[in-house]
Amino acid sequence: MQLLKTAFHSDVSPNDISPDSKLTLLERPAARGIVLRGENILLLYTEHYQDYSLPGGGIDEGEDGVAGLIRELREETGAQGVTNVKEFARYDEYRPWYKPNADIIHIISYCYVCDIDEELGETSFESYEINNGMKPLWVNIYEAIAHNEEMIANSAKKGLSIERETFLLKVIASRLV
Repeated sequence: MQLLKTAFHSDVSPNDISPDSKLTLLERPAARGIVLRGENILLLYTEHYQDYSLPGGGIDEGEDGVAGLIRELREETGAQGVTNVKEFARYDEYRPWYKPNADIIHIISYCYVCDIDEELGETSFESYEINNGMKPLWVNIYEAIAHNEEMIANSAKKGLSIERETFLLKVIASRLV
């Protein structure tokens, strides 16, 4: 899968992940779904951060990327009948990790384009997603990009993922819409 970008959080440098580094690295693969209908895209809006993101999340142990994608789409959007799954691109990022098992997390986001049935079913969000006010919405992709750019420029409470999500939305708009 084509690598679009490797991003480093401001507290992590390429030297921190070199073979000579004493820091421990946790690798976390994730699957993200791109579901388009014209200029509209299925996104998650998170009230707490006031941003839009692609549906998706961590790929569980023993799952392949497509299985993780289908599970995450069902959980976060209620999507049914996921078909025509095609690889799109990959986005890598390195962030500080605040749990005792590692110093840095390497998130590898595998992005897939797919189709889903017209109607969305029930979501099954995790408690933190519910607490953050996450909900699936069909949004004009250009409006979502503009909204996220406004949050990046002006919001003190923006989440860590908004840079990745806005970058991906721009690439999707330029290549797929």
